[in-house]
Amino acid sequence: MFVAPINTDLLLAEAQGQSLYLKLIIQLNKDFNLANEGIDFPMSISPEELKIQLHEKIYRMIMYKFAEYLNLLYIIDVAEEEVKKLDGSDLVVLAEQVTYLLLKREWQKVWFKNNY
Repeated sequence: MFVAPINTDLLLAEAQGQSLYLKLIIQLNKDFNLANEGIDFPMSISPEELKIQLHEKIYRMIMYKFAEYLNLLYIIDVAEEEVKKLDGSDLVVLAEQVTYLLLKREWQKVWFKNNY
């Protein structure tokens, strides 16, 4: 049964622990490209650097490309109810929370493909 880790750091550690970290990066690259948001995380990127770069990308999308940001959430299939629960008063914090939701959904896809 899939149980999502409670934060980004634990999620990335779990992906590494199950040797699925590279598949997570591949899934991220694939879905960002499907959303026409060219991003190409190298396979050698560290979990900490991935977290930072993804957070910055989401923050920039919220600030300058909101329609594309919404499209990305739709393509990745981030639960709308979860996004609506977030407090948008601080955009840096919001981008961090959305980064976690996005990674959580991508991790779920990778986990299910690996286990079923």
